[in-house]
Amino acid sequence: MDQTQSIDYRLLVDNLSTAILLVDRDLNIFYLNSSCEALFDISLIRASGQPVLNLLHMPDDEFNTQEAFLNTIKTGQPYTRREATINVNFKDIHVDYTASQLNAGKPYHPLLLIELNPIDRMLKISKEENFIQQHQVARQLIRGVAHEIKNPLAGIRGATQLLARSLNDPKYDEFTDIIISEVDRLRNLADTMLGSRQLPSYELVNIHEPLERVRSLIVNQTKNKINIIRDYDLSLPEVMADRDQLIQVMLNICANAVQAMTEHPDFFTEHRPELILRTRIQRLVTINGVLNRSTVRVDIEDNGPGVPEDILESVFYPLVTGRANGTGLGLSIAQNIMHQHNGMIECQSIPGKTIFSLYLPWEASHVAK
Repeated sequence: MDQTQSIDYRLLVDNLSTAILLVDRDLNIFYLNSSCEALFDISLIRASGQPVLNLLHMPDDEFNTQEAFLNTIKTGQPYTRREATINVNFKDIHVDYTASQLNAGKPYHPLLLIELNPIDRMLKISKEENFIQQHQVARQLIRGVAHEIKNPLAGIRGATQLLARSLNDPKYDEFTDIIISEVDRLRNLADTMLGSRQLPSYELVNIHEPLERVRSLIVNQTKNKINIIRDYDLSLPEVMADRDQLIQVMLNICANAVQAMTEHPDFFTEHRPELILRTRIQRLVTINGVLNRSTVRVDIEDNGPGVPEDILESVFYPLVTGRANGTGLGLSIAQNIMHQHNGMIECQSIPGKTIFSLYLPWEASHVAK
């Protein structure tokens, strides 16, 4: 009993993973625990006495937070909000929070207890799982369609060749040649839709080797019209991967960035087209429901016009493209290759800044077969 009474309850609260805020009846901050200090990147000394709404800044929030807080202090009726958005250091964070009255032995001077649980990681995991399921279904659908296309194409090509021989008239050669060339184009497209059947050949790879190969190809292709910046962390560990497939993934993303920048020269009236190749270690990354303690991250960043907003969420789906002459298969195939490596690709894009981030686990003892 004596041991229970000697517990320092503030120490207990400070070690909770839940962010705790105490607010007085004037809605000024009275106390916050260590998790709350970490969440808002502010110390108790700096936060104490500040209006809580300065800390809980909720942009474009139609919900009257101040009125809800005052009502809870007055009536003692708690309330909970799900997936609320707060802005911390110009970055939006999603949280679930509960506000309740705390008398603390002083019924005439109640405090407001606010408990906050960040949910960005859980939302990201849920979104990623949903994307993977949809991507797999779309890939299977595309492959099924490609198989169905290839079967009649062989018959059309053969029949056209027989027709050309039967006619034996040069004036019809132009038309039969057009049919055969278009059939061949559709067959090549179907082969691309089916994707490679070759299993990855895994080996230890320094991530900068394929990246440098791609950089050389882009330099030769663009003739120094695009400024390419290397921002490498040369201390990165090797990853178990297929070198050629990594080149395919990186080259596809870089080529898309170059095309986006060269196809919109009017966008670069005040600055030069620029491509940044960046490598870093990224801690605690969840990929396909698995939390990886550490991954190698490759950022491919350009300062072009960006991915159209209407396709940003679906840019990795098959047949989704923002270019008139694009097939919409390159990024889908690239994402599929990364999934085979137990990795993934993420995209962030606004006009003037588009980043494709490749994540590859390096501590795992095996990769997907």
